[in-house]
Amino acid sequence: MSAEILSAVERFASRGNGPAIGAPGRPDLDYPALAAQIAAGARQLAGLGVAPGDAVAIVLPNGPEMATAFLTVAACATAAPLNPAYTEDEYAFYMEDLDAKLLIVAAGVETPARAAAARLGVRIAELAHDATEPAGAFTLVDAPGAAARRNGPDDVALVLHTSGTTSRPKIVPLTAGNIEASAGHIAAALHLTGEDRCLNIMPLFHIHGLIAAVLSSVSAGAYVCCSPGFNAMRVFAWMHESRPSWYTAVPTMHQAILSRAGRNADVISQTKLRLIRSSSASLPAPVFHELEKTFGCPVIESYGMTEAAHQMASNQLPPGKRKPGSVGAAAGPEVSIMGEDGSLLAQGETGEIVIRGPNVTPGYRNNPKANAENWTNGWFRTGDQGVMDEDGFISINGRLKEIINRGGEKVSPREVDDVLMEHPAVAQAVAFALPHEKLGEEVAAVIVLKEGASAEAKEIREFAAKSLAAFKVPREIIFMDEIPKGATGKLQRIGLADKLGLTKAGAA
Repeated sequence: MSAEILSAVERFASRGNGPAIGAPGRPDLDYPALAAQIAAGARQLAGLGVAPGDAVAIVLPNGPEMATAFLTVAACATAAPLNPAYTEDEYAFYMEDLDAKLLIVAAGVETPARAAAARLGVRIAELAHDATEPAGAFTLVDAPGAAARRNGPDDVALVLHTSGTTSRPKIVPLTAGNIEASAGHIAAALHLTGEDRCLNIMPLFHIHGLIAAVLSSVSAGAYVCCSPGFNAMRVFAWMHESRPSWYTAVPTMHQAILSRAGRNADVISQTKLRLIRSSSASLPAPVFHELEKTFGCPVIESYGMTEAAHQMASNQLPPGKRKPGSVGAAAGPEVSIMGEDGSLLAQGETGEIVIRGPNVTPGYRNNPKANAENWTNGWFRTGDQGVMDEDGFISINGRLKEIINRGGEKVSPREVDDVLMEHPAVAQAVAFALPHEKLGEEVAAVIVLKEGASAEAKEIREFAAKSLAAFKVPREIIFMDEIPKGATGKLQRIGLADKLGLTKAGAA
């Protein structure tokens, strides 16, 4: 974030005292107070010796202070939000990798991040807030003030690591210009105005919540209510209190919300959502249709990733098109499909999804090998395999690293997921590669059944065989009460066989 977003906050502040940041059970922080909070926090950071380009690790619980701390640090330095659930060794790795100059933690709250910072000699700043004060208001304890310089468009405002599922996590620096562009793309795609109210249930150490919920709202002069973190049993109470016009989440969260929708019909009818947004993982078509039927509003599936400061493509609000099973058309950057030889492919041809535009990171930090592998002729290679239709809408077959190679036959795990999800007893399904002595890999799937439902593996396989070629039908089906998920609620496909202790598939 740079002078542009700060100027927008100040402009909204000059127009009146509309609400900006909120939280369940707390008074709202209005735009004049938000502008003053960012300016005061920036002065305190400057007093602690922090300048543009310096990484500031932030370890705070989900909520309004995390949101305003991010906005403040991103205005004058490099925000580096970290998962509050990390261990001391994980904190030490990430802070050392980022060369963090400062760690912000909640005053009086114990966290392994403190010990990690002490090991590395990283200065600690305690963030204090009063729960009776407006949501997001804070001060840094014993931090003197000094003149602060705002980030320019090319200064790095946010830095995150890739998930590192199959390799060492890569550092993704995002400039102020990158995150401002993406926030603007999201606000434009969703037609956000100052009248909108977002309920954020996404973690704020992840690009989805930071940009799609918080920064897109602030860039439009809208309001965002920051929950303490996703809790399906509390979402409807938060909806009743905050009266949102929209929310954004990952598919597993939408499914959990739907599981409790029947007993919260009154809240749903009173809330009157304008839209529901889904991103960060593919949304199964049955979930798409059930969401629209339950909430009576359009569901907008979008396509995002950290390297793009989140949004790349999106389905459209009416009267525009939205296609279940598609992540939409380009919604900000240019999007194309690239062949293995680096040529751009025609509509209808399958290849790697590539992007370029103002929201795309300038490159991984200190990683020339990854930069050489992931950029071709100015296009960033997403690692996702997909196809673009005649309307420019993109369908994703899956991560290239997730494609299952069964004896030379390539299987898209998402295609298998979609078929399994059509079974009336299936609540969740994730297909994955299981090592096989002769074939190399075999198709396997983990399934969670709907409450009160029953089904046998043979029955599931027979159902899948009606829609899938024989080589795509899962030979191994594992029933579980819950599928392992990452910190942001995304299903973890890569490495799932190891996590489940499955080493070899049965006989083909």
